[in-house]
Parts: sequence; C-alpha cells; structure tokens
Amino acid sequence: MTTTKYTNPTTIWIAVFSSCFLGLLVDGFDLQMLALTLPSLREEWGLTNAQAGLLGTASLAGMGIGGICGGYLADRYGRVRMAAVMIIVFSFGSFALGFTQEPWQFMVIRFITGMGLGAEYTICMMLMSEYTGAKRRGLTMGALMTAYSLGYMLAALLSGVIIPAHGWRWMYWIAIFPVALAVYIRKRIPEPSGWEGRRAKALRRDRTAAARNHWRLMWENPVARRMFLLWTVTAACLQFGYYGVNTWLPSYVASDLGVEFSSMTVYVSGTYLAGFFSRLVGGWLADRLGRRWVFSAGGVLTAALLPIIYLAQNPENIVAFLICLGFVYGLPFAVNGTYMNESFPTDLRGTATGAAYNLGRVGAMLAPLMIGLVADSFSVGLGLAVLGAGYAVAALIPFFCIRDRLYDPARADTDESRQRAAEASTRPIRAGS
Repeated sequence: MTTTKYTNPTTIWIAVFSSCFLGLLVDGFDLQMLALTLPSLREEWGLTNAQAGLLGTASLAGMGIGGICGGYLADRYGRVRMAAVMIIVFSFGSFALGFTQEPWQFMVIRFITGMGLGAEYTICMMLMSEYTGAKRRGLTMGALMTAYSLGYMLAALLSGVIIPAHGWRWMYWIAIFPVALAVYIRKRIPEPSGWEGRRAKALRRDRTAAARNHWRLMWENPVARRMFLLWTVTAACLQFGYYGVNTWLPSYVASDLGVEFSSMTVYVSGTYLAGFFSRLVGGWLADRLGRRWVFSAGGVLTAALLPIIYLAQNPENIVAFLICLGFVYGLPFAVNGTYMNESFPTDLRGTATGAAYNLGRVGAMLAPLMIGLVADSFSVGLGLAVLGAGYAVAALIPFFCIRDRLYDPARADTDESRQRAAEASTRPIRAGS
C-alpha cells in the first residue's frame, strides 16, 4: 500500500523542515552519546586513553566516508530516498551498539553508524536548501543548524537520568525511534522539483544517464571543479578551527583558567548557548547582507578574538570573552550549508558538497592533535590561539574567490543559468559585490 504524498507547497515545506530538523537533532544526539557514555565504556572494558580515542576516530572516519558517498547517492537516487536510508543506517547502527560485548565490535559498528551520520548532514542541508527560496534560505538554514545544539542538550539531559539508573546501553537502544521518521520522510515528501527536472531532462537526452559517473562529470565541469577545490580547502580550515575549539575549550577553562568543574560547565554552556543564537542571527543577516559577508566576518572576528583571549583574559573579562567567542565562531556554520549548496548545479550538488565538506574533516581530525602538542610544550590557551589561523584562511578564500548565489537550489538549472554562473565565477570579486 502506498501513502499519498503532500501536494500543497506550504505543507510540503513545513514537512521538509520538520523532518530535516528532527533528523539533525537525532544526528546531534547520536554524536554526543559517545562522549557521554565513554566513561562507562572505559570502566566496563578497561580501556586505555588510546583505545578510547580509537572509538572516536572510528566515528569521525565513518562520518567522512558517509558524507562523501551520501552526497553522490543523493544525486543519483534522490535526496528524500537517501535521507530515509541514512536515518535507518544510523538508527539501527546505534541500536546495535547497545548489544556489543567487545571494544572492537563497538568500533566497527560505530564506523558504520558514523557513515549514516555524515551522509544525513550532507543530504538534509541540501534537501532543505532545494525546498527554500533564496530570500529566506539563510535564516531557514541557520535555524536548521540549531537542531544540533538541541540534540547535544537532549542527550546530556537524558544521560543524567538513564545512565545512572539503567546503564549506558539504554542510551543507544532508544536511538531506534528515528526509524519511524525515516518511513515518514520516504512516504510523504516528494523529491525536490529541481532534482526531478534535471534527472528527467538527462534521461530524455541519454537513457543511460542514471548510470553516469557524477565524480567525472563534476571534474569535467570547470565551474564545479573550481568551486569544489575552493570549498574543500575552506572546509578543512573551518573545521580545523571549529572542532579544535569545541574539543579543547572545556580543558582551557579548567586547566589554564583554574575553574572548578561545576563552574566550568556553566562557562562552556554559556559559550554554546551564544552559538545557538549566532546561527539564527547569522542566517538572518545572510539573507540581507549576503552569504559571503557573514561567513567571512565570522571567520575574521574569530581569528582575531582567539589570540586576544589568550593574551588579555582575566577573571573579570573571561565570561564576556567566552560569550563573544561562542557567538562569532559559529557564524560561518550558520551560512555554510546555504553558501556551499548555492555554489553547485543541481545534478552535481550532492556529490560536490558531500565530498568538499567531508574531505575537509581532515582538518577536524588534525586540530585536537595539534593543540595537544602545543599544550604539552606551552599551554592550551596558546593552542586555541593558533586555531585563529585556520579561521582566517577559511574567511579569506570565500571572500575573494566564491560569489554568492551562483545557482538557486530551489529552481531547476537551465543552460542559460549555467552559462551565467560560469561567467560570474571567473569575474574578480569587488568589495561591494
């Protein structure tokens, strides 16, 4: 029996936003679960620090591969279909983690779960951008990114209730519930018209179009190739800075500033709460000032603020500094999904954005190691200051090289729109454009 899909545009948009928001919320919830259950895992299995670190590495590696493959599969088989598949992958994967008896079993399944997580982020951001008009796309995508923050907070709240009373396994078993969301997405929401239109047009031209190699097509397209290379470097630098701050900020507050654990959680929570609001404000500003200006401003301000905090902090100003940091270091992520998805044509969007962003995860994996090396020789604060270089590069490349709105994901590409994008992408960017 088939389920009737929504046909009213407003109803479809609400359903898409709700399902993507819930998908990313569960994504954030699942990501945070490892950090929250790691102490229990170490105690039960007697893990060393290195062995515990491997569990996190397996998750990051899976997310990178999943994001790359998920974008490609979404281009080939459809955004909605693959969004549903990836939710099923990480839901059943997380559920299976609750039955693992050995660290190696946990690591293998966590790798598979990470593939679903990485793909889900790529596909949800692309799907939402293709269902939202350009005038409100920035605010919509910024609001969508707040789902991660809510997922983190929900995981923290539930872990405080579930783990002491029932153990760590129940945290993973409850992850099976998102499967119902996957079924809902697949049955009720149609594929974006832009993707359907491009696929139908390609099939009319060539009956073997469904089997085309999207990687080769992306590399043969000069605009897509240039944008892909620029965004890959930008994503690596951005994630180097962002995940470095996320990983080491609690240690900085506790070790360098000498703040007690109970107070440290308040300090860090205030920083993350400021980041929650920065995604809303950043998305709103991106619709009015442009994606490039907001993305680059957030990067430059963060690059300047990190060393200032290291050199000028004291007990009187550190709270204000951390709140300001929480606001500015998340600004690029408020518009990252919008800006990147508007840089590629419809038939290559998933392949290009998935590969560029997830190859950039190399930066996320290098940051904690580099800061750790600096911290061993000097201090965590100096390590955080070094991250400013990553934010600076991530800000300058888009500002000088990547134009706003080369393509409109909400509309099917035409040969004329592709030609305009090709001409625009090679023109120098002036300060006022």
